[in-house]
Amino acid sequence: MEDNEINELREAIKASPENIPLRKYLAKSLIKLKRYEEAELEYKNALKYSPDDTALKLGLAAAFCEQEKTSLGLVIIEGIIERSAPPASAWLTYSKLLMQSGNASKASEAYDNAIALDANLKDAFLESQINLSNRGNENPTPEKIKLGGLGEDEGDEKHIEIERPEITFGEVGGMEKIKEEIRMKIIHPLEHPELYKMYGKKIGGGLLMYGPPGCGKTHLARATAGQVNANFISVGISDILDMYLGQSERNLHSIFQRARDMKPCVLFFDEVDALGANRSDMRQSAGRHLINQFLAEMDGVEYDNDGVLILAATNAPWHLDGAFRRPGRFDRILFVPPPDEAARASIFKIHLEGKPVEQVDYTKVVKKTKDYSGADIRALVDIAVESKLEEAIRTGKPVPLGTKDLVKATGRHKPTTKEWFLTAKNYALFANDGGLYDDILKYLNIKK
Repeated sequence: MEDNEINELREAIKASPENIPLRKYLAKSLIKLKRYEEAELEYKNALKYSPDDTALKLGLAAAFCEQEKTSLGLVIIEGIIERSAPPASAWLTYSKLLMQSGNASKASEAYDNAIALDANLKDAFLESQINLSNRGNENPTPEKIKLGGLGEDEGDEKHIEIERPEITFGEVGGMEKIKEEIRMKIIHPLEHPELYKMYGKKIGGGLLMYGPPGCGKTHLARATAGQVNANFISVGISDILDMYLGQSERNLHSIFQRARDMKPCVLFFDEVDALGANRSDMRQSAGRHLINQFLAEMDGVEYDNDGVLILAATNAPWHLDGAFRRPGRFDRILFVPPPDEAARASIFKIHLEGKPVEQVDYTKVVKKTKDYSGADIRALVDIAVESKLEEAIRTGKPVPLGTKDLVKATGRHKPTTKEWFLTAKNYALFANDGGLYDDILKYLNIKK
């Protein structure tokens, strides 16, 4: 919903202030847009006209919960819970507020009541919070994983952020073929678990994305987690590697174990080739041990990986150990090319948002930016902004960006993906066992 639609609703309410359904619709719309303070105000105004409306009270409690105004939310929701036959959504909001107050055991009871009344209210993130807290974990709210820590100094410990992404495929412009592949491998199994189990297919597994740097592999992984309402753990090289013998393997195991505790969870490894380089190229045994550990964790022989979705990204798939591509590991490999025209237009709009901009002919700009990565597009916008800043400083007035400025910037910044394609083309032509890199040849319009 756009701002003009919100404004139209507000105008309609001015004309009919006692229209409670209209007020509810406006407040719910503001909640969806994450404008919680405004939603709170709308619910309060509506309650002046209908003070006993349970739906309005629930909405206000939810707005308080989102802003972590825990005490205010509990006062309202406890009043609803004390009545006979409270709705399932009341128990769910009560559970969230109880978790905010640190009462995990009561939160668990409230959550169970909510799910018993309506199984569609299942919340993976809230479940993982409750489970971790009830196990007596030292870090009950799933925000960070502590790794390392061989010494007593906590400053030596590494931390891994645990997210619950709010972006979905709706915020990823274009790239429809790639999104459909991800849906088939990851999203559909979670949405239809019974059907997949009938055919003996596990819910989880691995998917490897490769392509030029800056083309949105990490963004896609985060959107995948948001699409399935799953937790998201992004892992880099520095989060795993450790100078002490055997500690890297322990770090890797800790991350996998936390993902299993918080499933459904998307576990994303960036630059995975640095962790899983070809063992035949290694001189030191430590690297081979780490790869063996990685493979064992993916296989899930000792532990159940069902519900753990393993995504990885690399710019150099030819350096990855071949064992990672066996069935049950990264058995689906996706080529992520530079963004297509629809995606480039979306990226331009994102980077131009909030800046002084006149009417931009995105069709013209997009045609001038073939092979540009998302990072390249950001660089183009920065170049265009710098040219306008000079003019704005001279005149003392903000000067809006236009189509000409963006097109002109392409003369100062060429696509960085071309260098990657020079290397990739050689592997696709001369080291393409099983047609692994056929997508590269297809993108370059090269026939074997």
